[in-house]
Amino acid sequence: MRPVQALKVGDEAPDFEMPSTGETAGKGQERKTIRLSDYRGKKNVVLAFFPAAFTPV
Repeated sequence: MRPVQALKVGDEAPDFEMPSTGETAGKGQERKTIRLSDYRGKKNVVLAFFPAAFTPV
């Protein structure tokens, strides 16, 4: 497990990867792995986290 990094506004996000959840994912198609570095310098990326989203409370 990697150590948690504290980021400040304006800091560059560390590279990471995760399975895709859009387009054809979950519809019988193979999931693709998305890496932040695939978009670095090409597109703007917004990261949003929703703790406990879609879980019963």
